[in-house]
This record gives sequence, C-alpha cells and structure tokens, in this order.
Amino acid sequence: MKQSHFFAHLARMKLIQRWPLMRCVETENISEHSLQVAFVAHALALIKNRKFGGNTNPERIALLAMFHDCSEVLTGDMPTPIKYYNPAIAEEYKKIELAAEQKLLSMLPAEFRDDYAPLIDSHQVDKDDYAIVKQADSLCAYLKCLEELNVGNHEFTSAKNNLEQTLHDRSTPEMQYFLDTFVDSFNLTLDEIS
Repeated sequence: MKQSHFFAHLARMKLIQRWPLMRCVETENISEHSLQVAFVAHALALIKNRKFGGNTNPERIALLAMFHDCSEVLTGDMPTPIKYYNPAIAEEYKKIELAAEQKLLSMLPAEFRDDYAPLIDSHQVDKDDYAIVKQADSLCAYLKCLEELNVGNHEFTSAKNNLEQTLHDRSTPEMQYFLDTFVDSFNLTLDEIS
C-alpha cells in the first residue's frame, strides 16, 4: 500500500495564517477559520430550511465548509486585495487554486478520490451549496473584523466596510436572519453574553 500525504498536508492548515497584510491582535489560521465557517454555514443551511422553505443538507454544507480553504496548504493565503486586484490576477489565481486542489486529491489513495473530489475540486462542488459556504466565509471575515475593532484595532475598519458591501451583495433571507439574530453578540463582552 502506497503512503498518502493528504492528511499530513491538511494538518498544516494550522500553519497558514489569515490576514497576512494586517496587524492582528489575535492571529487566525485557516484551520480555525474553516471550523468557524463550518459552524456558520451549517447554521445558514438550517435557517434556510426551517425559516425560508429551503431543502439543503446542513451536514453536507458544513463538511464542504471544512474543506473550502484546504488548497491553501499548497498556495498560502493570498490577501484579498491582491487576489482580486484585477480580473487577470483573479483568473490566474483560480488556476493556481485548481492545480492545488488537484494536487491534494492526487495524494489520496485512488479509491477515495471520488469521495473527496466534491468537497475539494471547485469544478465538482455543488454551486448552490458552495454559495452558502461563501456567505458563511464572508460572515466569518466580518466577525473577525468586529472582534479586532472591539479591542481597538482600527486596522480592520476598511476591511469591515468592504465586507459590509460583500454581505449586502450576497444577501439572502437566511444571511439576514443570521445577522439580525447572532452578530450583535460579537460586540459584547464575555460578562454581557454570560
């Protein structure tokens, strides 16, 4: 049996820091981020189903969210202002991400590749499910901004403003419900939420 390095690479998600161009009071790695995105994506899917007549699989969406940034163990976390600086850079970065996804999948034993491809390969991921993950991803970035701003780190002011526009652009009833129901708590102290 050939040895696989797939999970050894995934274990390195904790080594890839997010927000590399920003001064952070609290650092965040892609492993921590992916778990939070999974929590929020799962909630968005539940909200969509229970409150707005959706028919999603919350567990599947949470799993998809867990893997949504795993290619960054090969590419690193490209800062958003660079990644989307212009369409040509964004297009090339998408090619790099796809190559990294394929490289990760090639590390798996052949009998498991078809199981992981719909979680990792951006061409095979269900687009409706991934839209929920992208909403959760944006919400989590917004929450990070709130956390940093609440401890006096004004480095995140512009990012928060940009993310408010992103949230507006990606708005859905379930996202608005999440914002109205859960987000204000992130502006409170531990004593206030206890």
